[in-house]
Amino acid sequence: MADRRDEEMQIARIEQELTPGIGRRAFLGTAAAVAAASSLVAKPAFAGPAAKSLAASPPAGFSPFSAPGTVVKVTKKDCLQANQLYPKADAAKEMLTRALTELTGKPDLVTAIQQFVHKDDIVCVKVNGIAKQNMGTNKELVIPFLEGLIAAGVPAGNITVLEQYGDFLAGTRINASNVPSGVKVSLHNNGNATMDYRLIPGTGTSTKFTKFLTEATCAINFALIKDHSICGYTGQLKNMTHGCSINPHDFHVHHASPQIAQMYAQDVIKSRVRLNIADGFKVMADGGPLWKRPEMVKPHEAVYASTDPVAMDTIGWEVVEKLRAELNLKTLTEAGREPAYIKAAADLGLGVADRSKISLKEFAI
Repeated sequence: MADRRDEEMQIARIEQELTPGIGRRAFLGTAAAVAAASSLVAKPAFAGPAAKSLAASPPAGFSPFSAPGTVVKVTKKDCLQANQLYPKADAAKEMLTRALTELTGKPDLVTAIQQFVHKDDIVCVKVNGIAKQNMGTNKELVIPFLEGLIAAGVPAGNITVLEQYGDFLAGTRINASNVPSGVKVSLHNNGNATMDYRLIPGTGTSTKFTKFLTEATCAINFALIKDHSICGYTGQLKNMTHGCSINPHDFHVHHASPQIAQMYAQDVIKSRVRLNIADGFKVMADGGPLWKRPEMVKPHEAVYASTDPVAMDTIGWEVVEKLRAELNLKTLTEAGREPAYIKAAADLGLGVADRSKISLKEFAI
């Protein structure tokens, strides 16, 4: 019950940002009943003892593939089902395979996956379903990857698909009955963390990251391409930072910049994420991250792959801005929601944000 109230409060906070004319004080009043009963984590600002390293290391002798500044985009016309919500399963697998083989230069999906993940890794696969079943990370894209992991030698029991809340996971349509046998499907409910509180530099706020991430040696990041009412754009970086911490709501002020960058720069995240895959079957130009303005969501029919979360978010931001222009919307900068955290992440050495230095390799199948 407490987990459910926590989820309701998280959604209420985002809803407030989407409602013009409602100030923070009014929001706190309307949400007081939920907040009083919830088990929300207070936002501690203590540093405590020096944080011990929680960096993960690849298995001995294994060097994961890395291509900073490179993003692969694969498109396929008519790849969506008749409902225009979900991709066709065969098309999604074909697009995923092409994206990863073009990124790595390997001939097939399994060999490509082996460039990122060793058979001895413990793998966390982070998905995103906050917009529910209208626009979540599609199971048609994720399940072939899970099958590829197992074919690459990773035991099914060492693989966990992770989402924040039950309703968010349901939005991906992934569940224990449709993943390969033995793969775990887990929720962290803004909890399930075993590490000590850690003060995030430049934010004045401490957090913990969920044990499903800290107990993994490798993370695969399946995100979307969406507008976000608070930080302007939400993609790879935010899916890991706010999607894997116990008090994400405390890191939303100032349009979540530089908090997203500073959180991703923590060894917990940056040492684990080896591959970023963007589900670009649809793009949300406004009203995100929830499903508030369906008229602002359009088919894009693309899958992107990169080892560089900053480069991928730079390209994703560009895609959103192009759609906003087509819909006669202000740019995110003009709307007062420039995702400044993307450049901040580049400044922290997390990837490439300079568009002139990003190689976008495009393939149509």
